Amino acid sequence: MGDLIFLSAALEEIKEQNLYRRLRTIQGAQSATVHLEGKKVVLLSSNDYLGLAAHTLLQKAAIQTLERYGCGAGASRSISGTMEPHRVLEERIADFKGCEAALLFSSGYMANLGLLTTLVQEGDLIVSDEFNHASIVDGCRLSRAEVWIYRHRDIDHLEDLLKRSSHRRRLIVTDGVFSMEGDIAPLPAIRELADQYGAMVMVDDAHATGVLGHGGRGTVEHFDMMGRVEVQMGTLGKALGGFGAYVTGSRDLIDYLINRCRTFLYTTAPPPAIAAMALAALDIVAREPQRRKNLWENTSYFKEGLERLGFDTGMSETPICPVLIGDNSLTMEADHRLMARGVFVQGIRPPTVPPQSSRLRASIMATHTKKDLDYALEGLRKVGKELNLI
Repeated sequence: MGDLIFLSAALEEIKEQNLYRRLRTIQGAQSATVHLEGKKVVLLSSNDYLGLAAHTLLQKAAIQTLERYGCGAGASRSISGTMEPHRVLEERIADFKGCEAALLFSSGYMANLGLLTTLVQEGDLIVSDEFNHASIVDGCRLSRAEVWIYRHRDIDHLEDLLKRSSHRRRLIVTDGVFSMEGDIAPLPAIRELADQYGAMVMVDDAHATGVLGHGGRGTVEHFDMMGRVEVQMGTLGKALGGFGAYVTGSRDLIDYLINRCRTFLYTTAPPPAIAAMALAALDIVAREPQRRKNLWENTSYFKEGLERLGFDTGMSETPICPVLIGDNSLTMEADHRLMARGVFVQGIRPPTVPPQSSRLRASIMATHTKKDLDYALEGLRKVGKELNLI
């Protein structure tokens, strides 16, 4: 056997930098309040924005599909793994996003890796926002294209880079909602530059699907730009409460991915029950706009509370509410003290965020009550005072 003694030293170094992570176990389903390691806490660390992860209609859809179609898909989609629920969901997602076609992926990470390694190659250019998700960063690295990074949401810097480019093909890629900042990409300005300089646009709408837009269709709908973005990726495991991801765009885009995208071709298809859950979630998104209204009302209420207390929430515009602290150790001390008071709001440290920008990342749900949010705010007030954060 190989010698893995280096792992102990590496872990000690991680601990010394206050970057050590451990997994916390929730007993029971995702909800506004949960039992975490035997303690009831207000959950402020979930991306279950609409409160659908434990919805009875999703559960029933999964059970019925399990009974009819079984558990697994058996193979990759190109071999024998494409099943009726996959096709039905893809048609529904394409209609939901106002695109010609859609394609399912096992996760958002695999979708971004697949897109970026399939759409561009050597001789091409990717221009990427500096705060894009890790899956985009890794997809860029693996693509063999040249990668230029523009300062976060800095349109002038993006234009400077596009002006310098003489590459065969250019792709601008951005998160729609940035998962650690909670702000929104300036998509209209990005589209304008893309048209001016002959670039494609790809938007990762993982944290916008179900949240932004009049119908919950995401960043593109939020800016009234339906049909004006070549490539959209989104996930089924955040506001839609399940698991998996999708890509939408033109019929040619989807057919090309079916034929060339390695993260689609060489992985077993998602279980059919996963597709059924997503279909049920999309039904709820269409039928219950009040959930989205509740989410935004809760978001405004919580942010106003944080601002009154004197916390710095950065440029957040969405239900993602960062509480900026900076120091790794202080951030995790706040995390632990809040947990002791019954508030689970995860401390986030590098490499997830840049050095010296550690934070508590609170995320709001439609199913939080005012009592839940008041309890959390009071916990934050007490811990903030104890640690001189406010």
